[in-house]
Amino acid sequence: MTAAGVGDDWSHWPAPAKLNLFLHIIGRRDDGYHLLQTVFQLLDWGDAIHLRLRSDGVIRRSSALQGVAEADDLTVRAAHRLRRHAGCPDAGVEIAVDKRIPLGGGLGGGSSDAATVLVALNRLWGCGLGVDELALLGLSLGADVPVFVHGHSAFAEGIGERLTPLPIAPARYLLVDPGVSVPTRELFDAPELTRDAPAMTIRGFVRGDPTGNAFEPVVRARYPAVERVFDWLGRHGRPRLSGSGGAVFMPITGDVAELLAECPAGMRAWTAHGVDRSPLLRALAARGDGM
Repeated sequence: MTAAGVGDDWSHWPAPAKLNLFLHIIGRRDDGYHLLQTVFQLLDWGDAIHLRLRSDGVIRRSSALQGVAEADDLTVRAAHRLRRHAGCPDAGVEIAVDKRIPLGGGLGGGSSDAATVLVALNRLWGCGLGVDELALLGLSLGADVPVFVHGHSAFAEGIGERLTPLPIAPARYLLVDPGVSVPTRELFDAPELTRDAPAMTIRGFVRGDPTGNAFEPVVRARYPAVERVFDWLGRHGRPRLSGSGGAVFMPITGDVAELLAECPAGMRAWTAHGVDRSPLLRALAARGDGM
């Protein structure tokens, strides 16, 4: 989806996607939330957020997101949450999104969009909040928002909010959207989900201890399109599921033209590079600001 009517009076901000290089569930908290361990790898590809400031206190989106009401849109909610927290009731904004990250793909699209709105409006509205405060604010919108606010690939624990920056070797990935949107809640409620994986350490991950994605067998069993992606890519390498969605990724090297040409009908495949520093932080630095 491309935002229409975005002119020179708008500012433009990247909202990168992420991959989960592994995802283990090691238990549950007393409140029912699952305890996770994962490694977030940020990508140089994702959505684009466009913002136009208003002085009348109105916060609205100018591009609709299919199936998502404006009041439920994480970008709109992020703007309201920041304005209320920072105490600037007259601040307003119009929000438009070029939506490239597939919904329900496990690539962090909604969380990244929300994080970009928080980070960008913190600067544009002059709120002056620090990165830790912004990340905590983002956590109230979703467990994946903090990693996008901090803007570095990281080892994550807890419900995904306890982050340890973790430099990751550069890699190029093939990503495939099988054309299905996987509801996260369905997966967390699945009775066959493994919830007692042994705890992983950063040292163990770095030395190559066995890892996987707890949601992968559930998604492959319930979504035939995802299973077809694994059948296809499994002939060329080791495909993996990202997060709690339907998107599949695989590290690649060399020319992938023939592989892309094999993409099954009804699916979409493309390439992206893993980065340790978010394109959002580079956009802030280019404007003379940093985090």
